[in-house]
Amino acid sequence: MSKEMLINQEVEKSPEEQYLVRVEKVQKILESGAQAWPQAKPVEFTTEQALADYTEESLKTFRLAGRILSLRWHGKTAFLNIQDRAGKIQVYLREDAIGKEEFDQLQVFLDIGDYLWVDGTLFKTKTGEITLRAQKAELISKCLHPLPEKFHGLTDTETRYRQRYLDLISNPESKERFLKRSKIISLLRKFLENLDFVEVETPMLHPIPGGAIAKPFITHHNALNDDFYLRIAPELYLKRLVIGGIERVFEINRNFRNEGVSTRHNPEFTMLEFYMAHQEYQYGMQLVQDMLQQIAQQVCGQTKLQYGEHEIDFGKSFERVTLRSGILKYTNCTETDLNEVNIDKTLEKHGIFLTDKNASLNQKLYQLFDELVESKLIQPTFLIDFPIEVSPLSKRDPNDPKIASRFELFVGGMELANAFSELNDPFDQAARFQEQVDARGAGDDEAHHFDADYIKALEYGLPPTLGVGIGIDRLTMLLTNTTSIRDVILFPTLKKK
Repeated sequence: MSKEMLINQEVEKSPEEQYLVRVEKVQKILESGAQAWPQAKPVEFTTEQALADYTEESLKTFRLAGRILSLRWHGKTAFLNIQDRAGKIQVYLREDAIGKEEFDQLQVFLDIGDYLWVDGTLFKTKTGEITLRAQKAELISKCLHPLPEKFHGLTDTETRYRQRYLDLISNPESKERFLKRSKIISLLRKFLENLDFVEVETPMLHPIPGGAIAKPFITHHNALNDDFYLRIAPELYLKRLVIGGIERVFEINRNFRNEGVSTRHNPEFTMLEFYMAHQEYQYGMQLVQDMLQQIAQQVCGQTKLQYGEHEIDFGKSFERVTLRSGILKYTNCTETDLNEVNIDKTLEKHGIFLTDKNASLNQKLYQLFDELVESKLIQPTFLIDFPIEVSPLSKRDPNDPKIASRFELFVGGMELANAFSELNDPFDQAARFQEQVDARGAGDDEAHHFDADYIKALEYGLPPTLGVGIGIDRLTMLLTNTTSIRDVILFPTLKKK
């Protein structure tokens, strides 16, 4: 088969046919005595470093490698664009520079998508583009499938999530989003380390699920012949460490909750949780505000950010609202609608029906807020004055035992952070756990179990402690103007094909 025939075989062929053509090329490569996937060759520069090092006078040689994104043959010359982790560079091949035999082989065997190793010098073309003139060039990894069409990138969302590598190859904005995510996590870590926090790892397999109100995934350990739960939160283990004397502790952790999938929920997600002895939730609001303002500035270069159709301002002091004040501000409800006499009618008017017939007024306000107000909290807003019934791990407000010492932070219409002054009274905690057990018995499969070992740990003394959890995935959404959580998780949970 002639090289011209091989070169043109992919024109107007289906992906399956193109795959077969490339497999045939692999056989031809092997017959020539070369390798389609040879051993690594030395790479001394990235494309970015090479471009930055260019001078008109220099004859310095550069060894680099990258994936071929475009390929244009012109008789005895060729222009290629290759991409590595740092960027792209144009490569110029000449038959008389690399040798006729090597040039002919490359002309027959190279395809868009292949990895090419190049050794050469830099020059500037007539159009002003800095280009690598190859003295040596070698195929170092054969790509057997055609890449997505270069002018439009990979637009099919199902393929982008299932084959994230294609998304990263063809959509630069997607790659940039995940690089920003990595930077966000790094900055969160540095922020806490600068405050003398210690990073730890706690178990993902829990004998008793706890630390959040959520339905867990259950698995079975064969050797121990016992069921375990994928962690829904690391909270109870991290507070054990505070009891043990690690007074400032954090974990960037994977959590698992057996819940639905949506643009804001994935069953497997990433959280930052940190605990700080001798502080309480009021201090935590200022700390979280400072943290997010600093990270927004460092990641985005400013504190005013676009998110969907909204401009969010992290630079201002975050608003603080209670359940009642938030409902009055963001709905047409009146004080009369929210009193003991009329609250049930108000809930019914808005299609909200509680299964708990003994719910307190505060619980009813919480449900009303959840349904009507959360989605309207676009600018950073702290919600305070939670009912104690929905806060089983929080201390009570010293001025009102029906209220929890707790805040949640909402941004872009979604919850971003949750924090408590941690409950450290073992008798109160045991009673709250028992209330949760009773709720489970009444049909609430998200209620806490009774964790006797944690109660015993509390009996050794947990100092007054602030605890904060921040959703990494949602924070990344906000700082990258991404409205679907699947676009900030490299491999989101998907239904099997």
